[in-house]
Amino acid sequence: MAENDNDPSVDAGIPGDVQERDELGQLRTEVVDLREKHLRALAELENTRRRAERDRLDASQYAVTRFARDMLAVSDSLQRALAHIPPETVTGAPADVKAVLEGVEATERQLTATLERHGIRAINAMDAKFDPHLHQAIAEVPGNGKPAGAIVDVVQTGYVIGDRLLRPAMVTVARSSDDSTEKTTPAASQQPGG
Repeated sequence: MAENDNDPSVDAGIPGDVQERDELGQLRTEVVDLREKHLRALAELENTRRRAERDRLDASQYAVTRFARDMLAVSDSLQRALAHIPPETVTGAPADVKAVLEGVEATERQLTATLERHGIRAINAMDAKFDPHLHQAIAEVPGNGKPAGAIVDVVQTGYVIGDRLLRPAMVTVARSSDDSTEKTTPAASQQPGG
């Protein structure tokens, strides 16, 4: 029996060097493919880690959103209560009534400070230009010297939490001077039953 009887390359009629080079080429191609898959998997893992971290930060920053909206209703009530008391009533009020009013004012200030400490800030809308991302127009009114699109009155203060809108400011907006009749938003101008 000859030495090359067990060598498959001899049986196939392919010299051994050529077959080894083909196998080596296939192995190199496989190594390149596996390296690319490995790098893609690492990149995907890093993207997933970053996304999870961003989601965790968002959850911690915005988790109080519903609670904050509820607290804004309390703040609104305190502000309305204080706004409805004329200063002359306070000066002539008995000491115990003054003490209650001072307590309500202190509570409102403390609530505002607490909201701000947690990233909840009021939107300063007065005399600003209307921004549909921050404001909700409830009516167009005569500008009385203000340019069209300027905010004339703030009906309800708006708030942001972090960089997100928590509640839009409800505002009235100056209409252009060529409009002769008062306009309101479509929702405000609809008549019942029609």
